[in-house]
Amino acid sequence: MPEFYAPIDPDELRRERARARELRKSAWWKRRIASGVCYYCRRSVGPTSLTMDHIVPLGRGGTSVRGNVVPSCKDCNTRKQSLVPVEWAEYLARLEERAEE
Repeated sequence: MPEFYAPIDPDELRRERARARELRKSAWWKRRIASGVCYYCRRSVGPTSLTMDHIVPLGRGGTSVRGNVVPSCKDCNTRKQSLVPVEWAEYLARLEERAEE
């Protein structure tokens, strides 16, 4: 599947990153990470090891709002990079297929 990137206005990207920083300081986010469980792999890594991941990445048109961010372990966040949910699901399915071989 080809990846699609529309040019993102640098000022808009800067604003969204600032919103993400503010969201990380919120009580809502602190409650989200309190369990210490990664949204993607469901491993318990502890609250301090979780990062904020945008389900739809900022570079792909995502925003820094509660409905678009999830706690993610560093490993999952690094592997997901700029994939949108459909691409991420395909990636995970390919990993499962390789594991079964």
